[in-house]
Amino acid sequence: MPLSLLLERAAARFGDRVAVEGPDGTRTFAGLADRVSRLASALLALGLRPGERVLELQPNGCGSIESDLALAWAGLVRVPLNPRLGPREWEGIAGDCGARALLYDAAFAAETGALRDGLDVTVASGERGSGREHSREDLIRDAQPGLPRFASSLDDLAGLAYSSGTTGRPKGAMRTHRNRIAAALAMTQEVLGGPPGPDAVFLHAGPVIHTSGLFVLPFLMSGARQLLLGHAGAAEIAGTVRARGVTHTALVPTMIARLLDLPDAGPLASLRMLAYAGAPMPEAHIRRAAEALTPRLVQYYGLVEAMPPLTVLDEADHARGLRDRPDLLRSAGRPCLAVELRVVDGDGVPVGAGVDGEVEVRGDPVMPGYWRAAGREDLGKAVAGGWLRTGDIGRLGDGGRLWLTDRKNDMIITGGYNVYPREIEDVVTGLGGVAQAAAVGLPDPGWGQRVAVAYTCAPGYAVGPEEVLARCRAALPSHKRPKQARHVPVLPLNATGKISRRDVVRLLTEGPGGGTG
Repeated sequence: MPLSLLLERAAARFGDRVAVEGPDGTRTFAGLADRVSRLASALLALGLRPGERVLELQPNGCGSIESDLALAWAGLVRVPLNPRLGPREWEGIAGDCGARALLYDAAFAAETGALRDGLDVTVASGERGSGREHSREDLIRDAQPGLPRFASSLDDLAGLAYSSGTTGRPKGAMRTHRNRIAAALAMTQEVLGGPPGPDAVFLHAGPVIHTSGLFVLPFLMSGARQLLLGHAGAAEIAGTVRARGVTHTALVPTMIARLLDLPDAGPLASLRMLAYAGAPMPEAHIRRAAEALTPRLVQYYGLVEAMPPLTVLDEADHARGLRDRPDLLRSAGRPCLAVELRVVDGDGVPVGAGVDGEVEVRGDPVMPGYWRAAGREDLGKAVAGGWLRTGDIGRLGDGGRLWLTDRKNDMIITGGYNVYPREIEDVVTGLGGVAQAAAVGLPDPGWGQRVAVAYTCAPGYAVGPEEVLARCRAALPSHKRPKQARHVPVLPLNATGKISRRDVVRLLTEGPGGGTG
């Protein structure tokens, strides 16, 4: 069924029950469906047509969920923009996808001027910005209710999920209605262990456009309440869980580490599930979380190109791992509903259990491909014969469980975000006097990995680490900025003459430190 039908059925079943609460108010199931239908009608009345791409730039709130569902209702293609990026990245995404419209919060008015100038339609929520944009609330108030749902096919495009190619150029993974419904069903059955029940309360403590948003549809279908927080810190998250009786939430390992570091860290007794994803969590942190916060831990794994969950390490696996199978805690778990996994060698030939190779996946969560992929050589992942080459190195073990052991590419995962070294290296080598640079991820107990960079200077130049870090602070979003920089006489090379990132990691980990920031 298309996404919009899920909301229509939820409104009919659950009516005046509260569906979502956020900084921008509260919506019942019936009220949410009415506003979504009206917004969809208004967008089409502004001249947008099914299949066209619409950018979305909003903080956590009821409005972000309304926009997502309204775009699906109208048959438009949602392209969420990460607020943690900036105008350059947003404009690059807009250009790549050929967007015609932007739904945005007026808090971003100052940063989106150039972006809005290049679009046909802009809709602002919150206090109205300057210029020619439409007011979201005015559109919803004046629109005709009862717009019939756009009759989407399951294989119609529902959204584009953007990340950077190996060159830093945006790449959009195409997500169909089938992909999103498959992810919602797998979340419900595999991660939640079944429909959560009408008394459940899910807390969106992280960005709803990121991993937390994967739980919107499962809780909507189940008639359960969802709470959305803005830029919440660990203390606010813990306080909300206790005060509101939150039963389920999903966090990146970084935030779980911060919860454990709170002065009053203690059990979150109401939780029936604390899920984590986005980066591995060290075994010691898993043990601390189970003892101090809740033993009801669940891990899931997925990709931008293959919607999570692809695998799940459930509560029972965690309990067994903590009791007598510690190796399970280093596993990504077993394959989920409608997912097949295999591990292949360098020639693409499947290998046996216990043998390392590249992980491939196929099934309903896998994208059909990248948007405008023709002629591009920097996309990194490809779908062939239905199988997606993930770029992850791993092995299959007992029960079909997956152990991830390395990454085929050099991507850094910090705080649940993907960071590509090339973009950082281009910034560093753009500094006068810097000859070469290599960005790597160093192990970090809080962030999973922290970004670090080693660099060499051109003859006659002496560029200090603080200069490098200052340039990165000026040119990169916060999650991409190196936390450490070190000048080295030469960068280590491998046998083919390329920079050996493994040796760079060893050099930065074992050698004397450089500047930090």
